[in-house]
Amino acid sequence: MFAFILRRLIQAVVVMVVVAFIAFMLFQYVGDPVVFLLGQDARPDQIRQLRTDLGLDQPFFVQFWHFLVNAAQGEFGLSLRQGANVSRLIAERLPATLELALVAALMALVIGVPLGVYSALRRGSFLSHVFMTISLLGVSLPTFLIGILLILVFSVGLGWFPSFGRGEVVQHGWWSSGLFTLDGWHHIVMPAITLAVFQLTLIMRLVRAEMLEVLRTDYIRFARARGLSNRAIHFGHALRNTLVPVITITGLQLGQLIAFAIITETVFQWPGMGLLFIQAVTFADIPVMAAYLCLIALIFVVINLVVDMLYFVVDPRLRVGQAGGH
Repeated sequence: MFAFILRRLIQAVVVMVVVAFIAFMLFQYVGDPVVFLLGQDARPDQIRQLRTDLGLDQPFFVQFWHFLVNAAQGEFGLSLRQGANVSRLIAERLPATLELALVAALMALVIGVPLGVYSALRRGSFLSHVFMTISLLGVSLPTFLIGILLILVFSVGLGWFPSFGRGEVVQHGWWSSGLFTLDGWHHIVMPAITLAVFQLTLIMRLVRAEMLEVLRTDYIRFARARGLSNRAIHFGHALRNTLVPVITITGLQLGQLIAFAIITETVFQWPGMGLLFIQAVTFADIPVMAAYLCLIALIFVVINLVVDMLYFVVDPRLRVGQAGGH
């Protein structure tokens, strides 16, 4: 187990160095930060002085090393658009994005897994066909269209939910959360549903397919021959083995929820990292773009490591294989 984790950590470091190099290249080829900071009317001596102060007159690999050291400390310089520290801007927006992604992921799991199990166990029923039709729509419809339709129906038409913003939040140090206020829950419902629809339908279809595959295996037939109840077979044996690929997909989807919440945050004007990234792209704010890229890569790396470790909890065969030296 220790060797397995060590290998994963080495791979994670390599991945982060590669991502940091890609982020660093943004500074080299996507505009000149000196021009952004001083403007077009700056004097040549001002430009030379600022380039020296920023270390841009040093060799390429020296600049990259300094970038790596600063990135490891969470420092990405100043935002070219807002003139504020990028780390502070990310820290202010990160709670909103994580809150939205976690609520959406929980919603997708709590609804998707039971629907997938039901669709597999009652695959010929009318309700199962209804669930599969709805899942097909959820996979097919783009996220922004789902968000716009929800706003049109529940905000404009019925007036049940607000169409933008995060609502009232509670501050705990640097962390802010709207999950402790009724107004915060009122605001997060539609963005969370919009973000969760695709993941929910994907999990439901995956659970259904895996469950049907597991139910055809020999050990399930042997369990039936032993006289075990359907509840024990379905939930004690079949569902447990179904969860291995589901954990993989769910982990990766959580990373995607955080990374690709951009569209949902833009539609609902949710004050998270996605909206900050869209604004950074619009104004070519390279430090913010680089910080966002590195942070998302770190989130994916951490999630993949946690998912790999969860395999040992869910699938006993991996622990037996490790113990037996296979």
